[in-house]
Amino acid sequence: MIRKAKTEDIPALLEIYNYEVKNGVATLDINEKSIEQWTQWFLNHNIKNHPLIVLEEKGAVKGYASLSSYREKEAYASTVELSIYVHPAFRGQGVGTLLMREIIGLAKEDKTVHTVVSVITSGNAASERLHDKFGFTFCGKIKEAGIKFGKYIDISNYQLIV
Repeated sequence: MIRKAKTEDIPALLEIYNYEVKNGVATLDINEKSIEQWTQWFLNHNIKNHPLIVLEEKGAVKGYASLSSYREKEAYASTVELSIYVHPAFRGQGVGTLLMREIIGLAKEDKTVHTVVSVITSGNAASERLHDKFGFTFCGKIKEAGIKFGKYIDISNYQLIV
C-alpha cells in the first residue's frame, strides 16, 4: 500500500536514510541524522507541493518518496527535488518503480509544480535507469562535487517537466 507518510513512520524513514548515510552514496550526507533533525525534515513535507509517501506492506515501510524544495529562493517555488529511498532488504523488487509512479502522479496533479529535478550520485545506475524509465532528461554532470568514503563523487542532474 502506498500512502501519505505519518509521524509514526519517522523512525522507519530515518532508519532507511541513515543506512544510506553509513553505507552508500545515494546521499552525500556523511553524518547520520538524529530523530530531531529527521522530524524537522518530516514536518517540511505534506504541505504545499512537497508530498512524502511511503510504501508499506504488512506493517513494514519498504521505502519512501518525497518532493522537497529545490532551492529556498521564491522563483524556484514551482521546481521540486525528488528523493526515493528503498530499504536495503526490499531493493530489486519494484518498490522504487511503484513509488516513482505515485510521486510523479502527485506532481502532475499539483498545478503549482512545473519541474521535478533529481540529483543522482555517480555509480547509482539503478536510480539512473529508474529516471530514464519515467522520462526524465539527463541535464549534465558536475564532476567531483562531493567527497564520501575518501573518494570524490560526481553528481548527475535529471529533470522532468510535468
